[in-house]
Amino acid sequence: MKHTLYIFLFGLLFNSCDFFKKSDDLEPIARVNESYLYKEDLKDVVPKGTSKEDSTLMVNAYINRWARQLLLMDGALLNLSEEKQNEFSKLVKQYKNDLYAKAYLEGLVKKNIDTVVGHKEAELFYEANKESFKLNDDLIQFRYISLPLNPINLDTIKKRFKRFEAKDKAYLDSISVQFRSYSLNDSIWIKLNRVAEKIPIINSSNKNQLLKKTNFLQLKDSLNLYLMQVNDVRLQNDYAPLDYVETSINKIVINKRKLELIKQLENDITKDAIKNNKFQTYN
Repeated sequence: MKHTLYIFLFGLLFNSCDFFKKSDDLEPIARVNESYLYKEDLKDVVPKGTSKEDSTLMVNAYINRWARQLLLMDGALLNLSEEKQNEFSKLVKQYKNDLYAKAYLEGLVKKNIDTVVGHKEAELFYEANKESFKLNDDLIQFRYISLPLNPINLDTIKKRFKRFEAKDKAYLDSISVQFRSYSLNDSIWIKLNRVAEKIPIINSSNKNQLLKKTNFLQLKDSLNLYLMQVNDVRLQNDYAPLDYVETSINKIVINKRKLELIKQLENDITKDAIKNNKFQTYN
């Protein structure tokens, strides 16, 4: 962290020495020794639409930061040994080289990498690394409806909600305006704790009733009636379902491809330089 700060400060110094030299064509607004800050250097400091009072505060804060940084650099040059300054100069140069190389490689990777991960590849990765996908939370797939107490068509709603064929789902969607809240997508996995946060009737004494496959629950409080149908369950320490972790697997696979591609590109660039007599080593 200390080295990174020094590198930043020295980088600032090397840039500022040229950038902030006095120019007869520009209007200076601040000076630190032989370095000058000009009015045009502040053109992007204040966003459009900022009030005059806020603009003044932002400009003054920028000028003070600029001055402090240069004063610190001047102090560093006076107090750091020549050996230490040379060390930091090398670090600045290496940092610059690393930044350029990283940007170049990232551009090549972005142009050449395959970001499509097929389901079969994700499945193979999942099976090969299954122990890494054990759950820390209970998961359920379920649907629910929250209704006002004593709805007139409760028997029909319950029947269609439990059967849940395509025509039933269409019917429930068509009358959803009378629901207090609902979720009919029972193909997604949800953490049980999130369900308890979303549905007030779920509490520590009854939430375990949701951890039973194909279980139907009807609960009510002083305001609402709740219908819940559990489609599937995965308990803590079970293996996570593939569809629950597939997005994460895709990111892991793509990142692995990225690392392999970077290694390949570095090797190819080196081989090409040797072939074209751009890179030689001497005994």
